[in-house]
Amino acid sequence: MGKEKVHINIVVIGHVDSGKSTTTGHLIYKLGGIDKRVIERFEKEAAEMNKRSFKYAWVLDKLKAELETNKYYCTVIDAPGHRDFIKNMITGPPRLIVPCSSLTPPLVALRLESPRMVRPYSKARYDEIVKEVGSYLKKIPFVPISGFEGDNMIERVDEPGLVQGPTLLEALDQINEPKRPSDKPLRLPLQDVYKIGGIGTVPVGRVETGVLKPGGAAGRQRGFNVKNVAVKDLKRGYVASNSKDDPAKEAANFTAQVIIMNHPGQIGNGYAPVLDCHTSHIAVKFSELLTKIDRLSQERRRWVVKMIPTKPMVVETFSEYPPLGRFAVRDMRQTVAVGVIKSVEKKDPTGAKVTKAAAKKK
Repeated sequence: MGKEKVHINIVVIGHVDSGKSTTTGHLIYKLGGIDKRVIERFEKEAAEMNKRSFKYAWVLDKLKAELETNKYYCTVIDAPGHRDFIKNMITGPPRLIVPCSSLTPPLVALRLESPRMVRPYSKARYDEIVKEVGSYLKKIPFVPISGFEGDNMIERVDEPGLVQGPTLLEALDQINEPKRPSDKPLRLPLQDVYKIGGIGTVPVGRVETGVLKPGGAAGRQRGFNVKNVAVKDLKRGYVASNSKDDPAKEAANFTAQVIIMNHPGQIGNGYAPVLDCHTSHIAVKFSELLTKIDRLSQERRRWVVKMIPTKPMVVETFSEYPPLGRFAVRDMRQTVAVGVIKSVEKKDPTGAKVTKAAAKKK
């Protein structure tokens, strides 16, 4: 029996109308994920609306976006491109990034340590990007494709002037297999909490590190039942852990290395933006700007900053728990900074709230 293929998530990011859905839908169609007659119907409807490319974009509205390569089973997630929804994309940084029409999505993804990025191609755009952000793209390949025409998606197109390289499908197989840190203590940031009849309170989230139950693995979405805890006592951003193996604790404050990417004014002590770390979305105060690191330009200032959360928040050092140690800073409806956590001062858990049901259980 052959080795079972590894499952990976592919997140497609970019601004509105940058071709994300068209590219993804066309690739799924080329791999046989949707019937030709359905595409022909979409094509007719799109032509009536004078929106020819919509015939592929609509694919994602009609079926679960999955595809299979020689190496992987892939679930494709078409992330929202509008600036108001970038904070939702930040929640789970992607394994692969396809078309981006500006710098914000790739810069955010890079600083969130996304392992691999692939961009679309045009010669003029290629030269422009290499000149403008070459320092960010040293380890990132370009894949020349046409999202609408389907060129170089699964079959190689050799044209004068094109940068030669793999097809999009081949590029997917070149992704390094994701590391599953199942040997670390459990960390499961909650994404949502449900009340299910006959079962009770069911938190849902991604197992970032460790194992939720024997035989499990990190990297998967999981729901689990908890007793004597009401739905109202759990919130998105809370973190589940094993009380007997380095349990998660609320952060009193933490020190982070921060890169200021896009802020019109001066950031100083007392600045209080929103910080997106794992599924947590909480305002933090820049208590003290400790050290300025001058290796970057004035537009990309790098600081070591002491931060204090304004509400209960669980974070970890990036070196110990990477998914809980990287973040983006949001203000004025845009990403103004990104960073990684270097150290955390944690609160004594003896002062934590205990629900009435849990106290009664004791």
